[in-house]
Amino acid sequence: MDPINEVHVSEPGLVVVDVAAADDDTALAFQQMLADRWATATADRTTRDAGEPGVRLRCHLDLRQPVGSDAPSDEPPQAAEVRQ
Repeated sequence: MDPINEVHVSEPGLVVVDVAAADDDTALAFQQMLADRWATATADRTTRDAGEPGVRLRCHLDLRQPVGSDAPSDEPPQAAEVRQ
């Protein structure tokens, strides 16, 4: 995949997610789960890297903007909270 652009992680709460999956349907379903919860710039399609198994996609999330009914309405979790 291409290097991550600095602007996509320039503030707390911005996340770049690189997904590797066995097939297009799995990768796109996972991306949709993220998009159902947070503001997400989604990928239109997956890619295949020569010599690598499965497919890849990259999407960008803004944890500061929850959109789903299950999404928390407060601040994004801190890194220490996520690791627990």
